[in-house]
This record gives sequence, structure tokens and C-alpha cells, in this order.
Amino acid sequence: MNFWQTTALEDMTNAQWESLCDGCGKCCLNKIIDDETEALYYTNAACHLLDDESCQCKRYSDRFKYVPECTAINLANLPELTWLPDSCAYRRLYLGRDLPNWHPLITGNKDEMHKLGISVKGKTVNEMKVRYLEDNIVLWPLQDFD
Repeated sequence: MNFWQTTALEDMTNAQWESLCDGCGKCCLNKIIDDETEALYYTNAACHLLDDESCQCKRYSDRFKYVPECTAINLANLPELTWLPDSCAYRRLYLGRDLPNWHPLITGNKDEMHKLGISVKGKTVNEMKVRYLEDNIVLWPLQDFD
């Protein structure tokens, strides 16, 4: 069995925790929450630190210096992060689900995830070039691809 199947989230090492991230980049997309309905909308406007090709943060280790509002996903705030997509490994494991068969920990690389269109690769615009987030709402981040 794999570590994510035998180790509780709270017992994982930092390296195990970090490896759960599939690197899809969806958490780096700007989101809109409707003040009246509380409905969540994803946009294709990505954080200016996201590399659209690799789906990696260009400044991951010191991202809070450049983007103070960036969210560090941890066990304490995981229950509150309802904006994480259903495909997110942190969310899946927290909800008692397993990793999907396309996850890089299972396949050994991100190729399958990119091929299936699960990541944001080639789908984003830099948030600095967006005037109105409402004009950039997209539905594709909500697909689970289980």
C-alpha cells in the first residue's frame, strides 16, 4: 500500500504532504464568490507567479513575499478551503477518497494529468492582464476526472 493509504494526513511528513499536490495549478486561479448567493466561480486568470506551461509557482519557496494572500494548504485550514477543486488530493484524502489513477504519485509524472486536461497548462491568462475577473469565468476547473 502507498503512504497516502496508510498514513493519516496529520501523521504525514512535510515531504509526504507536499508530494500530495498534483501540481495542476487550479488553486492558483483567481476565484469569485458571489456576495449574495455564496456561489463559487473559477476564472482562468492565474496568479502572476504561475508558470502556465509547467503549472508550477515561479517563486514557491518565497511566494508569500510576492503574494501575501497566497494560501498555504495545511491540515488546520483544509476544512475551510471549500474552494479547492474536487480533483485536489488534499481535499480527496480529507473526504476519505483515494487518489485518482492519473495522479503523479501513481503515474510517476504529470504527463497523464496534462494529457487529460486536468491541469491549467495552456489554459490561463496572467491576472495582471485581466481587467474584469467576471469576464474570465470558466467551468473546466470543476471537472473531477475520477
